[in-house]
Amino acid sequence: MAFVTKTFYSQDDLQSHLKAHHPSFYFSSKTSTVIPYDKIESLLEWKREEDFYLCDLSKLPPRLELKADGNLILSGAVSWEEAKVFLKARGRTLKTSPTEQLALITAGIATSCTGERCFAFGNLRSQVVRLRYLDHTGEERELKRDEAFRTSSPALTAYQQDFKFYETFKNAPYPRFERAIDLMIGTEGQLGLVTEVEIETVENEPVTYVFLLLPRWEEELTPHLEIFTAVQAHRKSIISCELLDSNCMGYLKPDERLGTNQDVIFLEIRTADFERIYGDVLCSLGSVSADNVFEIAESKFHRIRAGVPRAIFEENSKMGVVKIGTDVQVSGERFQDLMEFYRGASKIGVRYCLFGHFGDAHLHYNYMPKKEESARCLEEFQRLYDAVLGWRGSPFAEHGIGLLKQKYIKKFHGPHQQTLFRDLKKEHDPFNQFFPQGFMSTTA
Repeated sequence: MAFVTKTFYSQDDLQSHLKAHHPSFYFSSKTSTVIPYDKIESLLEWKREEDFYLCDLSKLPPRLELKADGNLILSGAVSWEEAKVFLKARGRTLKTSPTEQLALITAGIATSCTGERCFAFGNLRSQVVRLRYLDHTGEERELKRDEAFRTSSPALTAYQQDFKFYETFKNAPYPRFERAIDLMIGTEGQLGLVTEVEIETVENEPVTYVFLLLPRWEEELTPHLEIFTAVQAHRKSIISCELLDSNCMGYLKPDERLGTNQDVIFLEIRTADFERIYGDVLCSLGSVSADNVFEIAESKFHRIRAGVPRAIFEENSKMGVVKIGTDVQVSGERFQDLMEFYRGASKIGVRYCLFGHFGDAHLHYNYMPKKEESARCLEEFQRLYDAVLGWRGSPFAEHGIGLLKQKYIKKFHGPHQQTLFRDLKKEHDPFNQFFPQGFMSTTA
């Protein structure tokens, strides 16, 4: 048995590979935070006699087409950045904006990644109109949003009933499975490979970016919670609401840092609505002075927002540790509980930072441990996931489960989920060739 890395340059080559039913893990831009690519062979733990294939899809030929109705059709290796540039030249833009713009969109569909603009536009799966995928025989099939999800599994009805509680979340602890397209969204390539996507776009209208300077969340939560409450009624005007805490600033270049030992909340506001939002929302905050509200250039906002997670990844690599960070989303009613938990987590004596999609009650708490501190951090996160289970939150609302999160997700999957996963794998992956170690597999 050996691990074999194979790069695909055409869909024909990919179809031939699928027809041979080789056990395989498929990847593209290597930006996933739940797959440690430098340690992937040891984590996949393949013990069968046949070779296991690591399949690189980043060289598949890209294609972009804008339809008359404004929907974008794309296939192959197209990144979020490339799609945004293509659309901007045509007066359009994407509804979804992941922090890592170099990631490929088809991979994002597979993991159901979300990002900053979900605050206004909702989750990514709601924006997919149609998609094509390759099944276990290498045949390309098409799924549409306006068609119901189909399976012979008797567990589907109970599974769908369980999901209803999470309908307002970016992603539940398990895929949606209500519409035909859901077969490929959030299933992490365990049932087939997405080859083409038709996705909604919007007019690229002017946007104003502002940031608010706040006291450190560890010391005073009142202004943060006031802002969280204030923005909820303005999701059509406020496109995103993001947090970088004071600890994040230390990972940026000195000229990029904002405030002095202060937290920063960014708002992306439609320019046409800015005056109203400034007067009705920003000036009405009782715990935030208007003197601490500033405009920022769009380019600088994106540079700062993307700079923090990249710097954290580089720092962890330098320390020789796997990233120890959260992807938790809770309901608005539980947001203060989540923040209070993070307050406690910040007191164990390990470096940390907090950032993410503040308006969605969806934050990333990252420990920055030395090797000898990692075990303590993992214990703390086990406590967090136990609490999230009790709060009926979603432990991984954006980046998927991959390899690193599987031991935590199991408690969130009851008999309805386990039965449907098993039935879908039998139906769509009878040779267990698609990511056999994934969360849907009974052997994972």
